Amino acid sequence: MLPILSSIRFLLRLGAGASPGSCTRAVIRFTAFAGLSCLALSAPEAWPQAAADKAATAPDDSAQGDADQPDPDSASLPGAELSSRVLQQYLLAEMAVQRNQPAVAHSLLSELARATRDPRFARRATEAALYGRQLELAIVSANLWVELAPESVRARQTLVGVLASAQRLPQMEPHLAWLLARQGQGVAGDLLRLPQLFARLSSHAEAVGLVDRLTEPYLRVPEAHIARAQTAAMAGQVERAVADCDRALALRPDWETAVLFKAQLLSRQGATVALEALGRHLERFPDAHEVRLQYARGLVAERRFAEARAEFSRLVDAQPENLDLRFALAMLALQSRDLAAAEAELTRLVASGRGNQDQYRFYLGQIAEERKQDDDALRWYRAVGPGESHAQAQMRIAQILLRAGQLDQALDQLRGWRERDTGARIPSLIGEAQILRDAGRAAAAFELLQGGLKDSPDQPDLLYEAALLAERLARYDDMEANLVRLIAVKPEHAHAYNALGYSFAERNIRLAESERLLGRALELAPNDPFIIDSMGWLLFRKGDLAGAAEQLRRALMLRPDPEISAHLGEVLWLKGEREEAARTWREAAQRHPDNEVLNNTIKRFLP
Repeated sequence: MLPILSSIRFLLRLGAGASPGSCTRAVIRFTAFAGLSCLALSAPEAWPQAAADKAATAPDDSAQGDADQPDPDSASLPGAELSSRVLQQYLLAEMAVQRNQPAVAHSLLSELARATRDPRFARRATEAALYGRQLELAIVSANLWVELAPESVRARQTLVGVLASAQRLPQMEPHLAWLLARQGQGVAGDLLRLPQLFARLSSHAEAVGLVDRLTEPYLRVPEAHIARAQTAAMAGQVERAVADCDRALALRPDWETAVLFKAQLLSRQGATVALEALGRHLERFPDAHEVRLQYARGLVAERRFAEARAEFSRLVDAQPENLDLRFALAMLALQSRDLAAAEAELTRLVASGRGNQDQYRFYLGQIAEERKQDDDALRWYRAVGPGESHAQAQMRIAQILLRAGQLDQALDQLRGWRERDTGARIPSLIGEAQILRDAGRAAAAFELLQGGLKDSPDQPDLLYEAALLAERLARYDDMEANLVRLIAVKPEHAHAYNALGYSFAERNIRLAESERLLGRALELAPNDPFIIDSMGWLLFRKGDLAGAAEQLRRALMLRPDPEISAHLGEVLWLKGEREEAARTWREAAQRHPDNEVLNNTIKRFLP
């Protein structure tokens, strides 16, 4: 309250010696144009629900700077003099707001609006009600605001916003129709906003009818059909929505927004159907960049990497300076084992000096490592600075050093990393344990992690890695203790359930408990290939060879992992499908000749 009172006193002092009328007019101007801003509540600026929510937030002092700006509706304001009663009532309303009594403020301001017929009092009454989250009062005062300022766009927008919050669709219709008609040639943008307004409604079917009526005068505007399509989609009327997209495209065949929304709707019938729709559009409009980008991403999601690579190549040709497109092309080249193409793209990215340079360097290190060029790989990995790729780079450096027979240097690398970066304690400990394990010192690795758990007994990554090492050492009690603790600490850790369930299945014990654990793991991560593999192996232990083969085939399709191949081959062999089993093992061995589990399985069954 103090800023208002001091400002009024200042104005009154300025009026000393002037005529009473001029002093009164000065106060009127102040209260009408500045004082009314003291609630600092902005009315909704657009129709969607978010606008009403915005109006209901707490006051923002930054709005005080607009106090001297004239009200946009001031052209038709009543010429009422400021009486002492009006001033007193207004100040009481302001005090009520300051004391967090918005209902009192609303009552006083509404009474003032009716008495003076000044729409600005109605506006502030609306905002006071919204501030107090009293929608019914806000609807009453917003209606009064529209009555007093029938040509005010802002008044109608606010009324529509609060009616949407109260889900009063029939009452919204005439005001939405008025707002649309007011837009003239600019109606297209507002048509597209209509579905946003109804997104939170409990009855989307009712919204479909309302949008149909509102868009009826604008059916030669393609946006009207997309508004219908989006509202129909919210109501679950997918076929109707697709038809509306087609009507929009008939009016504007090259409209990418309509094509992309149609593809999104068609994806409910399957990714292939959606991709076909995008592909047909690209045949007609090959320069449709956003459509081609979505088409390329869809191909990646369907693991059609060769086709995706061709599409990203076309995108790069059209936008050679787009770093994201170039990086995607590099990753697809890596996926296709085209190391030369991947290296060329990544080298260009590094030369640009822009984008995620550490990420580019890391993948160049991987390419060099793949080519057995360890010196080049070390150079790239050591150039990776702090950030998301740094931990992986440190681990790769240590692995290269270990491969070169430099175990002590590999361990020093990780310990130095831990000393330089206090945030690297956990990943460096895990990395050091992995190096020790790979060097054949699994017991030392386990003790290192157990030592880390003394300082951080509930650290999920340490618990998980220590459990895996405990199983490797046949320390099953330690393994189970760590996994049980991990599940207690992090109940959504799917791989903790999987590790314990698989261990029981692998040892052919406690199979009922294994099934419960793996079932929970699948609930949390239904498409994880390793969890699906575990379930397949459990079914094998229970004697369900057909079910096991089905699960293992699915897991292998999701990820061509050598151990999944080993499991599937064993199940197929025991089912009598020995030719397929041998082919499965042979193909996996070509890709992973050094995998111990796969090689041991093959030796057990093939001479």
